[in-house]
Amino acid sequence: MIRISNLSLPVDGDLEQLRKRAARALGLRPGQLGELEIVRQSIDARNRSEVHYVYTVEMSMPQEERLVENAPGRNVSRTERQAYAFPAAGRRSALPPVVVGMGPAGLFAALFLARNGFPCVVLERGQDVDQRTRDVDRFWTAGALDEGSNVQFGEGGAGTFSDGKLTTGTHDPRIAAVLDTLVEAGAPADVKYSHKPHVGTDVLRQVVKHIRQELIALGCDVRFGHRLEGLTIQGDALTGLRVAGPQGGYLLKADTLVLAPGHSARDTFAMLHQAGVPMEQKPFAVGVRIEHLQREISARQYGPAWKQLPPSDYKLACHLPTGRSAFTFCVCPGGEVVAASSVQGQVVTNGMSFRARDGKNINGGFLVGVGPEDFPAGAGPLAGVRFQEEWERAAFQAGGGGFLAPAQRVEDFLKKRPSQGPGAIRPTYRPGVTWTELDRCLPGAVADTLRGALPLMDRKLRGFAAPDGVLTGVETRSSSPVRILRDETFQSALRGLYPCGEGAGYAGGIVSAAVDGIRVAEAVARG
Repeated sequence: MIRISNLSLPVDGDLEQLRKRAARALGLRPGQLGELEIVRQSIDARNRSEVHYVYTVEMSMPQEERLVENAPGRNVSRTERQAYAFPAAGRRSALPPVVVGMGPAGLFAALFLARNGFPCVVLERGQDVDQRTRDVDRFWTAGALDEGSNVQFGEGGAGTFSDGKLTTGTHDPRIAAVLDTLVEAGAPADVKYSHKPHVGTDVLRQVVKHIRQELIALGCDVRFGHRLEGLTIQGDALTGLRVAGPQGGYLLKADTLVLAPGHSARDTFAMLHQAGVPMEQKPFAVGVRIEHLQREISARQYGPAWKQLPPSDYKLACHLPTGRSAFTFCVCPGGEVVAASSVQGQVVTNGMSFRARDGKNINGGFLVGVGPEDFPAGAGPLAGVRFQEEWERAAFQAGGGGFLAPAQRVEDFLKKRPSQGPGAIRPTYRPGVTWTELDRCLPGAVADTLRGALPLMDRKLRGFAAPDGVLTGVETRSSSPVRILRDETFQSALRGLYPCGEGAGYAGGIVSAAVDGIRVAEAVARG
């Protein structure tokens, strides 16, 4: 393969112009090129008066070495692709593997096991994505929470009701396998080459359904509304699962459990702790959602060309003299702030965008890292869970009940005064907000750090601390508060238990969770 990098194209450029520039880099006519594949697309907005797209492309050609050697353009090289291959399997158990959880980690663990001859029993405490969507809409409209089927629990996991971002900081050959699988299941092809790929919640709901259909076609037994309640153990090995299903409880014989519970399965964490499964506290982040007008952020980021470009996002961070850091997380261009509670009497927020990202506002998590030093003493491995619960209950109380979320204008937050209502920016959170003072539902150190960070981040992105910006609280589910320990075989000290994904403390986002699911599937198949 020939790779050509740093091909610049105006924002209104098209594929034909891209072919011409690639051909020029090789000293050829466009008609002499093979099929051109885009492998990277990004936006260069360093000069706002001349914003452009930057591409990396690849193609197969005869006499590639000679073409590369004689190419008049720079950034021309040869490359070899290494396709992902599932390793040889040695599993001998007569029992099928059991996968608990149908977020990205569980879905991909089950899928890659099934594709390689090991169909699984798949248990999901929530409902299929269609029923789950109806349950979530009812919650957002009327405040009627179903604790078994909500933004956190159900087919697709918590990421189903998000922006569907596919960015990851890891470099792993399995990433290409994840993206290929998502595109085969209906995700847009551009997620394979976009610098900041995203699927959108509306498309992602169909993608996870198609993956489930493939699981069933491969012989998997997929059970919705079935919640893991306990383990049966002999010596240091797993022998079965106690499961609560729609028709009552039952015992499922199992010697292999891929446990991908998601970061909000607090009852599962407590059950594992009681069963003696080793786990530890894990740092995470707490804060609020911040909302701005999308057009203003896009104009700040891109300048006059902003109307010709996709809605802009941002990524900001700062370190304060106190030793605390604040950062933005899971930014949702053209999106909305959503109610993400999974327990009665507690308010949690998250962000979500549709594929088009065509909403009026942009929102992002505005968070501060917290760790064991912040958690209540004496709570053991579940101290982070207790910390989350404390502030989610405080947010419910500050909102006045009914899952209304506490909200405050940025100007009022900086001046430590309660807000009386919105300004130019209207909150998108449903079922609705209560204008109040967010210090009532944030740890003091977190609130002070956010106040200190706002003017610093405003220097990096003018308008970030705009007076009418909306802060909605609280966001506490940025990642799992626990890590379920595993060894080099990906197993717990309880043999046969394979902790997996974000909920187990080994991933952060859709792609990294899916990659971890594939890793665990490989370990299970090795036997």
